[in-house]
Amino acid sequence: MSDVRIAVIGLGYVGLPLAVALSAKFPVVGFDVSADRIAELREGRDRTGEIDTEALSGSSLRLTDDIADSAGCNLFIVTVPTPVDDANRPDFGPVLSACQLVGSILAPGSIVVFESTVYPGATEDICGPALEHASGLRVAADFQLGYSPERINPGDREHGLADIVKIVSAEDEDTLETLAEVYGSVVSAGIHRASSIKVAEAAKVIENTQRDINIALMNELSKICDLVDIRTSEVLEAAGTKWNFVRFHPGLVGGHCIGVDPYYLTAKAEEVGYRPEVILAGRRINDGMGAYVAQKVLKLLAASERSIGGARVGILGLTFKPNVPDIRNSKVLDICRELRAFGIEPLAHDPHAPAGAVRQEFGIELASLDAFSHLDALILAVPHEEYRSFGSKPMAEMMVEGGIVADLMSVLNPADLRRDLVHWSL
Repeated sequence: MSDVRIAVIGLGYVGLPLAVALSAKFPVVGFDVSADRIAELREGRDRTGEIDTEALSGSSLRLTDDIADSAGCNLFIVTVPTPVDDANRPDFGPVLSACQLVGSILAPGSIVVFESTVYPGATEDICGPALEHASGLRVAADFQLGYSPERINPGDREHGLADIVKIVSAEDEDTLETLAEVYGSVVSAGIHRASSIKVAEAAKVIENTQRDINIALMNELSKICDLVDIRTSEVLEAAGTKWNFVRFHPGLVGGHCIGVDPYYLTAKAEEVGYRPEVILAGRRINDGMGAYVAQKVLKLLAASERSIGGARVGILGLTFKPNVPDIRNSKVLDICRELRAFGIEPLAHDPHAPAGAVRQEFGIELASLDAFSHLDALILAVPHEEYRSFGSKPMAEMMVEGGIVADLMSVLNPADLRRDLVHWSL
């Protein structure tokens, strides 16, 4: 394929870095359905924090919210999300909408590549027919399909797009080599050519499923350690001295990858007649950790003979992981819900989370740190760098005598806290 002209469909934390990188090598149109998103990117602002202003402003990327501006492109890379619905079933709505848009301008000889996490078979069985219906063209005969799973880790400055081996797959060898060449121009870590699109799809979904199951094991371990009155972090430190011990830690599993992707695999498994056991067990454990944390804090409050209904509880961190602004599927919301069920309206602070999104999703107005005083309990839910930097002493000063500090990811040293405070962690 000569004269490559690329359109990246969806400019979130996956699509934007890819579009910026490719624009240094090829003509690239970056499309997003959100006019607000396009406007802020044109001003050099990226709310995801993945691309700085200098890199964005210096890019030749053409930004648009009008799909017609992508009509001259011949390689379309779809990077829209694949969420689940309220019943944890795959929601292909964003992908199908993208297929409709791309199909409206798709020309013969084009390639359409999907980076969204899906189950094995979805690209060919769902996306292909949707593109055919929207375009009037035939897959394989008039246009080609490819799949190259995204592997971006939000907030990770050590492992960026160029530093992670890129998996590519396609329906035929010529398309596969074209994708290997295009992606290889911006990914220095190397290209892995999968033998089929299904293999590449399965490889992506199992990456996050594996992490989900391992974290679920750590969360279950933390519950057991709590019951026998030992610290999970000390157990893992001791176990980690063996060369083949795999290091994972307990915690809240939210976001739009690890907490979502396993449901795509289980949905496909059930469709073909297999009932997954381990994967769904891991999901049940991890999905219940927010409520578990809240209930533990409530038990500690009751044990200290404090009034639960009138307790002052502060929460530090609302995003789904440290040092990112994304609150989608954050399990801190589950902590808030459980506390509210017992008559507690928590104070909440987060230096990264957008106040409008928190108000809409959590029903919470973000408070300043000045409001965090005379707390009966403090939950350090997401240890952003800002919280780590000011250490244990300022947190202790927020507390009443005998207060409870729930340090979910064990980032505080209990010895640095006041002796009267109760320290608990997963």
